[in-house]
Amino acid sequence: MADMTPTPHIGAKFGEIADKVIMAGDPRRAKFMAERYLENPVLVNEVRGMWCFTGTYKGKRVSVMGHGMGVSSIGIYTYELFNFYGVKSIIRTGSAGAYQPDLHCGDVVIGMGACDSSNYGAQYRLPGTFAPIADFGLVRKAVEKAESMGINFRVGNILASETFYSDDKEAWLKWQKMGVLAVEMEASALYMNAARSGNKALCICTISDSLVTHEETTAEQRERSFTDMMEIAFDIIIR
Repeated sequence: MADMTPTPHIGAKFGEIADKVIMAGDPRRAKFMAERYLENPVLVNEVRGMWCFTGTYKGKRVSVMGHGMGVSSIGIYTYELFNFYGVKSIIRTGSAGAYQPDLHCGDVVIGMGACDSSNYGAQYRLPGTFAPIADFGLVRKAVEKAESMGINFRVGNILASETFYSDDKEAWLKWQKMGVLAVEMEASALYMNAARSGNKALCICTISDSLVTHEETTAEQRERSFTDMMEIAFDIIIR
């Protein structure tokens, strides 16, 4: 692994990134988490502005890194982390749009499974359709932590959509009918990369807007106020 680093996308040397990584699409959210939760955070990557910080949380070594938007972007970063940097567990924290009427801004969604509207899984040439799922151990710990916090949360299927501006404005209703909780843009690639490399992954999202009620949050709120999912992520990744 060491001879594969640094990569064209990550400038850190082998060993500078912990084997437990918490990620966020927005590198500014990654920086916010590092400054808020890590002790003695050190910047180990800034290639393409995708900051990665390594420090300790409650005595355990943890890295926090941005991954950009979309399946293609997170696919590159998580592939390199799992396969070149020896990372064993990745938890993505992000925002999601609610598909169900009982989900509201600020609620937490734990992505047990991730539907996929991209063609990411085609590379594996499977004789069927792969169902990307999270690591059960991480899901169970996330549920236990969320219950202890007394927050509003749901566990279930989410959609990783490759399009933000869809030409079909009613497509989301078809996913809603299948019980999909919310839409984001990355979890399926994260789960597939984890499965292919034999590692662990989980996506925890905070509802930032609703396609049902049309409520929404601001960009600043999405960057700095979604702390429930962050606390869950940091608590469970070290256990």
